[in-house]
Amino acid sequence: MSVEMEPTGIVNHPVTRSVQEIARSTRVDPRIQKVIPAFDAPFFQAGLAGYSDGAMRLIARRHGCPYCITEALLDITLLNGGKGRTREDPDLLAEECGLGDPHENRLAGFDDHPIAGQIMGTEPEQMARAAAMLADMRYDVIDVNLACPVKKIRKRKRGGHFLLAPDEALEVLAAVRDAVPRDIPVTVKIRRGFDEGPDMEHAFHRIFEGAYDLGCAWTTVHCRTVVQKYKGPGRWSFLTDLVRRYPDRVIFGSGDIWTVEDIFLMLEVTGVQAVSVARGCIGNPWIFRQARQLMAGEEPTPPTLLQQRNALLDHFDLVIALHGERGGARMMRKFGIKFAVHHPDPQSVRREFITVSSIEDWRRVLDTHYGDGASVDG
Repeated sequence: MSVEMEPTGIVNHPVTRSVQEIARSTRVDPRIQKVIPAFDAPFFQAGLAGYSDGAMRLIARRHGCPYCITEALLDITLLNGGKGRTREDPDLLAEECGLGDPHENRLAGFDDHPIAGQIMGTEPEQMARAAAMLADMRYDVIDVNLACPVKKIRKRKRGGHFLLAPDEALEVLAAVRDAVPRDIPVTVKIRRGFDEGPDMEHAFHRIFEGAYDLGCAWTTVHCRTVVQKYKGPGRWSFLTDLVRRYPDRVIFGSGDIWTVEDIFLMLEVTGVQAVSVARGCIGNPWIFRQARQLMAGEEPTPPTLLQQRNALLDHFDLVIALHGERGGARMMRKFGIKFAVHHPDPQSVRREFITVSSIEDWRRVLDTHYGDGASVDG
């Protein structure tokens, strides 16, 4: 049905209905579409540091993703007019931390909506100005990152640091909400705590409740702690308890979504209103198509070799348009090795994608392993 890249939630989260039954009965919460009418399915592509640029987002949309979030955009970088080194952070490269470029969706000339611009920073005033800039750039939603677990981000009191400082987090959220027109939603990405310490639950709920009190439309809650980063299983039971405690809030879930089955298992087990698909959609845009197929009562289909080839070509062309040949070829290496999972001979394809450094290299790998287009079954 789908390619399993990591252990799924099926074993750890038993349900009484089949995934097919769950999917057929799944509907989008009307509160979501009241905010974003085009958000017509209960799943979306997360902001992924170093991955979810405009190219990846458009490929996801072409395969059925209704809503996307940018990579984290550093407030200082926005205010300084571009990505790269900044006066305040001379040792922090935006590229090194996977921080995105807010202008990229204009560079390729394609429609990238609805989209949330995710911002990350420290000072309320700077975050507010950065949010206002994104609103002026026609981002549909402003998403505030209070979740990033990367150590060098936390050391600068950004991202996941705020789970240690809930009052500071609420100051940032208040400043952002005040800076953005009321018709532009503000949302929050957060983790279930900084660590397993005794004060963490109180800190989480202080931020969580405060976000809605300030007028935020929803929160996306990752069910690991900041200290966990991406290690170990996520605690779906935390999401279940959260939804039961706050039935009047729109809550999105994140964590351990690797296959299309996991999307519907999280919806069923936890009761969240939508599911954030993160690492599970890298090199696997078909997860969104498969989810829509399941909702329509159809059997989800794995990608054929021709579909894989076409997606790789489309993705590569978009990356070249955004980043140029040299940078694009390097960037596509990491995507190629993820796409390779779907190939009948994934190890051989992966080894060759690792060596790609030019358009010629890229096409050679495709012609060798995916045929020339005409000779591949579709």
